[in-house]
Amino acid sequence: MDLWFQEKQTPHLSMGCRVKKVLVHKNTNYQELSLLDTNVFGRMLILDGYIQITEKDEYIYHEMIVHVPLMTHPEPTSVLIIGGGDGGAAREVLKHSSVEKVIMVEIDAEVVEICKSYFPATANALKDSRLELIYADGREYLRNKEDEFDIIIVDSTEPVGPSAGLFEPEFYQGAYASLKAEGILVAQTESPFHNQDIITNSYTSLSKLFPVTKVYLAPVPSYPGGLWSFMIGSKKYQPHNNGLLQKEWQMEGCRYYTPQVHWSSFILPPFIKDFLQTANK
Repeated sequence: MDLWFQEKQTPHLSMGCRVKKVLVHKNTNYQELSLLDTNVFGRMLILDGYIQITEKDEYIYHEMIVHVPLMTHPEPTSVLIIGGGDGGAAREVLKHSSVEKVIMVEIDAEVVEICKSYFPATANALKDSRLELIYADGREYLRNKEDEFDIIIVDSTEPVGPSAGLFEPEFYQGAYASLKAEGILVAQTESPFHNQDIITNSYTSLSKLFPVTKVYLAPVPSYPGGLWSFMIGSKKYQPHNNGLLQKEWQMEGCRYYTPQVHWSSFILPPFIKDFLQTANK
């Protein structure tokens, strides 16, 4: 049998890959979950029809969503991860010796359990004694919290289902309040080719809160368009010229992130600058 998975990336575009075996397919309390073994990307986690991580390229996404903000901050000790049930973001955060406490708030316990079984390279980080795993809605968790975290990482799925509220202005306001005076927020903000509305809406919301708001990019082959955007909101530090100049590069085990990649990821092509400028008008 010739089995293929297709992700419908837009109403007019889909990406397909050949599937060797369906390992898991179920409905959790929050979303449809599939775990596939594919020819090109290896094991692949899919939620509500959207690719979340693959064995082949997860390291790019996780290294870039984590090390850019943590290398920007001179001494991050407390980190909140919202989402991140596969454990990849936690793995990268825990590479930083200054980090004393990581809280990971994931809404769906079944995602975590599946990843423990099928993605040990990411989920093994969840065993670290510095990490506290809380099963809850990230929006509710942030309510009434103030001045608690140096870094907040929003490692969410696409803005559908349980993650939809993580792209709203109210959520960003709560995140801002829960950050310390030198705090930094980072979020994944989808494809600059197919999701410009998500990027501009997030940029508008963060720009109203943070004195420093920047978009940066990384290639993630399994994601729509192959080019992915991230957004950083910083209360004090410029992500492209501060932290890296003050901190010695000692990270081990990175396959994509380097200080040079960090710097270059903030160099945006004109078409992205154009739609960001339009959003600010």
